Order: sequence, then structure tokens, then C-alpha cells
Amino acid sequence: MKITDGGLTQMWHRLAHVLGPWYEQIHHHCLDAGVLHADETGWRVEGQTWWLWCFARTDATFYLIDKSRGHTALDQFFVKEFDGVLVSDFWAAYDAVGRLKQKCWPHLLRDLKEVDKGSDNGDDWPAFAKRLRRVFADAIRLELSRGVTPPLEYGQKLARLEGRIVDLGIEEWTNPNARRLSKRLRRYGDELLTFVEFEDVPSSNNHAEREVRPAVQMRKVSFGNQSEAGAWTRAVLMTVCRTLKKRGLDPLRTIIDTLRTYAATGTLPTLPQKATSEA
Repeated sequence: MKITDGGLTQMWHRLAHVLGPWYEQIHHHCLDAGVLHADETGWRVEGQTWWLWCFARTDATFYLIDKSRGHTALDQFFVKEFDGVLVSDFWAAYDAVGRLKQKCWPHLLRDLKEVDKGSDNGDDWPAFAKRLRRVFADAIRLELSRGVTPPLEYGQKLARLEGRIVDLGIEEWTNPNARRLSKRLRRYGDELLTFVEFEDVPSSNNHAEREVRPAVQMRKVSFGNQSEAGAWTRAVLMTVCRTLKKRGLDPLRTIIDTLRTYAATGTLPTLPQKATSEA
């Protein structure tokens, strides 16, 4: 049987439509997460710059390819109020999502390192950078003491850390980079210590960055998509395969078994939750 490029493409489209209900299940599963990681990266569709959005929890990853890097794309994902903790970088589009957030400390620390290596690190920059790094180090130590430090003492220490971030944000700094980052602290200071306040919230957004990496590798060899329909199909198949893999399942075998059942019954089986151990 001869298979043409166009015929193979149509097979992928049909497969994505069959697995569409799983795509929506994963979508809503991510929306129900207690802790959700978000990140985005550039994508090409018909030669134009689009964006691939990644929303990940421990047992599911959802990809959305959209021409917007702002609230338009986020409105497509957050179709209901998000009650968990959103972990992200400092991209302003995330500001309107939910109530609890954790901003990524490594992003902030990398900014400090870049200024340290640059030429504009004079005046009071060393003092600013040193104090901010100490806040992070003390926050990590406090988090590690959770369950050991009495709750009242823990809360008092957390409040002092919050006060130190406020001080860094409101002080008058002469170095332009210190002024720039102090402005960020004024805007996001109350979203830097959520990991200390709540258990199972990380201080970094490394999880989302790791989940974006497979898509980035695919982008390098495919150069994106040639149509909007292709972008949707790619998002569905990447979402389903990545989620199945995170649940300890073989994506190819699971999808083939699912298609056999679908062909025989006309009903798509329920999305598997996790791999079951064989006796």
C-alpha cells in the first residue's frame, strides 16, 4: 500500500480528532491541579510566529498552540477559575490568573548573575544583590524546617522574610539594575514566598521548562506547522503522548490498543490514569 505525504497527514488529523476527548480531559485535569506550572515558547505556523503554551502538573501536560502570547491564549486554557497555585516566570500575562502564584526564583537569580558579569554593576548594586540572595537562602532554610519549627515561630519568620522583600522594593537605589529589579519586587514580592507558605509548592518553574523541552526538540526538526489545523493536531498528539508517558504508559501501545477498542465498539475508552503493575 502506497502512503503519500498528504495521506499520512490526513491520518494524523483523524487520529487527533479521535483523541480529542482525551485532550479535553487532560485540559480539565490540569485546571483542577493544586499546583500548576506554566511556560511558553515560540512556535512557527505557516511561517508566522505563534506560541506554544505548556501547562503541567505531575501526571499531565497540556500543550496549546496559539498566535497570542497574551490573555487571549490564557483565556482559552483557563475556562474556569483556577483555585490552585500557578508557578511561572515573570511574564505579565500570568498576572490575571488565579489568586495564588509562585514566581520562579532561578529566573530572578539569573538576572542577578547577568548583572554581576556585566559592566553596570557599580554603586549600590552589590548590596542589593547580596541582600536579595540572602532572602532566598533564608527562605530555603525556613522551608526545610517545615514540620520541625513550631507553627507560630514559622509564621513569624515568614513574615520577616516578606518584610525584607518589601524593604528591598521600596528603598531608593542608585544603580539602574537595582532600581529595575526593585520594581519587580514591588510588583511580585508577595508571589516569591508562596513555596515557603504552602507545602508541595516549588520555588522554581523548572518542571514546566522540562515539559517544554520535548516540544522544542520537535520544533527544531519540524520547523513548526504549515497550517492552523496542523498546529491543533500537533498540540493534541503531543499532549496525549506526553501525558501517557508521564503516567508510566507506552504511548504508542496505549493508543493502538485504544484504536482497536474504538474501531470495534465506536466508543473511545477512558483516558488511562496510570500504569498498573503486572502480577
